[in-house]
Amino acid sequence: MNTTQNSSEQTLSLAPRKVMRPQVRNMIAVASGKGGVGKTWFSITLAHAFAQNGLKTLLFDGDLGLANIDIQLGLMPSHDLGSVITGKITLNQAICHYEDGNFDIIAGRSGSGSLSNVPISRLQLINEDLRLLAGGYDRVIVDLGAGVEKPVRLFASSAATLLIVCTDEPTSLTDAYAFIKMVCMEQPQPNINIVVNSANSAREGERTYTTLLKACQGFLRISPPLAGVIRRDTRVRDAIRNQTSILRRHPNTEAAEDVLAIAARLTKE
Repeated sequence: MNTTQNSSEQTLSLAPRKVMRPQVRNMIAVASGKGGVGKTWFSITLAHAFAQNGLKTLLFDGDLGLANIDIQLGLMPSHDLGSVITGKITLNQAICHYEDGNFDIIAGRSGSGSLSNVPISRLQLINEDLRLLAGGYDRVIVDLGAGVEKPVRLFASSAATLLIVCTDEPTSLTDAYAFIKMVCMEQPQPNINIVVNSANSAREGERTYTTLLKACQGFLRISPPLAGVIRRDTRVRDAIRNQTSILRRHPNTEAAEDVLAIAARLTKE
């Protein structure tokens, strides 16, 4: 038996793990590891899909410093996460209702890089308040920032389900794998699911998923399932340009149908 190989194989399992609080059952964190893969668009559409299924839904913009959920939906909320961080309001006072989608939103402060430098102790308090708010909803979706910085890891740690959004670009797959590896080092048996976005076809999306799956199986010894493939659709860009949800503007398109299928699958879990 090759002892060097055994030692290498045990590296991940022997890595120190933090003592984790129980994850919130109805909280879903959406991550990518890399920007520009449609993560925020997917988070918005998923929240709208849950709402259409009759679930009371909250969408939390956790992309600190580069928040843009309000921009994509053409909203001008009276309060945002920046006001919460500065102590002007409480987290529940930052909730605004998106009428066209019938779900609630806690917006970030767009383009404010200062938010990304907020002390972790302050973010921990916000995370605790978010966990409490989750009790009043059927689903809470947390749109995480790109990368693996502390704020991202903090909000990810509370979610019972992690959806990793990737595309077929090599950098997207590499960064998605890096995020998955980080989660596996910090959380015991995380519930990770993969979403392949902007695929030319369902079959090509499945091939992209298989590439990431093989890396996870070979190096991390885990097999995260495929939550779904979202086909490339020009109507996505049109909906974003018009600052509205694709489920409202183009509800019968391929991309909309694919996200609805993912929402239906997650609802059954």
